[in-house]
Amino acid sequence: MILHASSVAWQGRGVLILGPSGSGKSTLALELMAHGAVLIADDRTEVGPDLTARAPAALAGLIEARGVGLLRADHAPARLVLAVDLGQPEPDRLPQMRHSLVHDMRLPLVLGQGRGHLAYAILQYLKGGRQA
Repeated sequence: MILHASSVAWQGRGVLILGPSGSGKSTLALELMAHGAVLIADDRTEVGPDLTARAPAALAGLIEARGVGLLRADHAPARLVLAVDLGQPEPDRLPQMRHSLVHDMRLPLVLGQGRGHLAYAILQYLKGGRQA
């Protein structure tokens, strides 16, 4: 399955970044990479039935920086543990646990449109998880 999404990983724990074109998927990926995450894929992410994400061969190791161009980056596949949707705002201060279905498997979901602190929160989620 190939999704219109970017993805990065922190210590092998991957996050799938979803959203419409121009919503900031690559920007969030670059912010996470600046804090130690590793690129999985930008713009198109191939996801296997075991939720392992990787880049399609033609895009491997490349990430778009608007106004700068295509940048090269180290990249590696990783198993997804979280999805972020930049196309939907989170209306609640402390939201209930949400999920997205990928290959009929539930993946925790964070709604992230318009959140300035999102990169920091996602990085901490990957490090320590979320209190249920």
